[in-house]
Amino acid sequence: MKQVLLAFGFSFFSSLVQADTLRFAVTTSFENSGLADVLLPEIEADLGLDIQLLVVGTGQALRLGEAGDVDAILVHSRTAEDSFVAQGFGTHRREIMYNDFVLIGPTDDPARVRASDSAVDAAKRLAMSQQIYVSRGDQSGTHKAELNIWRDAGMEPDDFGPWYRSVGAGMGAALNTATAMDAYILSDRASWLNFQNKGGLALLYAGDPALFNQYAFLPVNPDRHSSVRFDLATKLENWLVSKKAALLIDGYTIHGTQLFVFNGVGG
Repeated sequence: MKQVLLAFGFSFFSSLVQADTLRFAVTTSFENSGLADVLLPEIEADLGLDIQLLVVGTGQALRLGEAGDVDAILVHSRTAEDSFVAQGFGTHRREIMYNDFVLIGPTDDPARVRASDSAVDAAKRLAMSQQIYVSRGDQSGTHKAELNIWRDAGMEPDDFGPWYRSVGAGMGAALNTATAMDAYILSDRASWLNFQNKGGLALLYAGDPALFNQYAFLPVNPDRHSSVRFDLATKLENWLVSKKAALLIDGYTIHGTQLFVFNGVGG
């Protein structure tokens, strides 16, 4: 049975691990999108694995991998992933699927984000209007993507005023905060489409190549941590790039909209 854990310390996990248990750190957007509920039962049935799913931001998932507290991770921040592998914490990086980030905000759009001609232009409009903006602020892949956009626009969030609200939370919690405050927020498309508490918010801007959102699988290096189950991580990786996984990922829709696009290459 899948175990889903949302917490801040995982050093005790080694005592919980059993012979066929795989410790798998995934982004909150993977869980919030609903795709985990589609894939995990099939993975467990096909491979006979008990998946211990740790739902965290990309930054924390990478730290868990560095500490050897998980066997594999699924994250979405290319620069951080490349660094993880280059430093020897991961054996390699393998692309699995992608979607995109989207800018969400009040339907009446006082910052006029709908009229933006780029993600940078949208950022400038938000800063100029000083309408309330909710940032995840948790060093997740989504947060890192947001920071890149601000910096490409020549701005640093540390210089912003009270209109910029950093909440240090996962995607679902951050979206709930944005709904409560009638605020702007950057979300991955899948989490937004699966989000039930939209309130007065709407998707206002998408389509800039800068908003591309690639997810990748990284097995943790067993040479760094002898407790790592690289054999199980390899089984999971092979399943994630299989034809069955491709069909499930591409076939996952909400109200007729496809949430992810498979781009893994089978071995």
